[in-house]
Amino acid sequence: MTTSAIPRLGRRGGGWVALQFLLLGALTVLGGIDRDGWPEGYRSGLRYLGVLVISAGTVVAVLAVTRLGAALTAAPAPIEGARLRTDGVYGVVRHPIYSALLLITTGFALGTTPWAFVVVALLAAVLELKRRVEEDFLSATYPEYAHYRHEVPCALVPHIW
Repeated sequence: MTTSAIPRLGRRGGGWVALQFLLLGALTVLGGIDRDGWPEGYRSGLRYLGVLVISAGTVVAVLAVTRLGAALTAAPAPIEGARLRTDGVYGVVRHPIYSALLLITTGFALGTTPWAFVVVALLAAVLELKRRVEEDFLSATYPEYAHYRHEVPCALVPHIW
């Protein structure tokens, strides 16, 4: 399945990385400006919940990054000569680093301000489009990607998405 209607934003998809980091910067600024955005009675509990969600995202990120090793790149296009990873956390979802990023930013929003969820939603949309561009690159690079995609049908959230 090709998603050629979605622009690559650069030879290796670097524009998607720039958008992703722009939103992460906006999230950080927003969280710094409005750290007490939640109603007083909910702040403490939401901050604890945020820490738990950030911790879960960090675990997923560490597992995914260590599994990729030298093949790690922020760009949608894979590094030349890299091997397709299909085991470990990549046997659960196809894009666990994106999953981790969404968990971490959701935890940050829980710990700071409800307005941060606007940025998290925009980040989710950018990551979804970036994922589609990345899967085009992966399909073109790895003949076995179609089988992997069939075996691991969820891109970001097990049994859901």
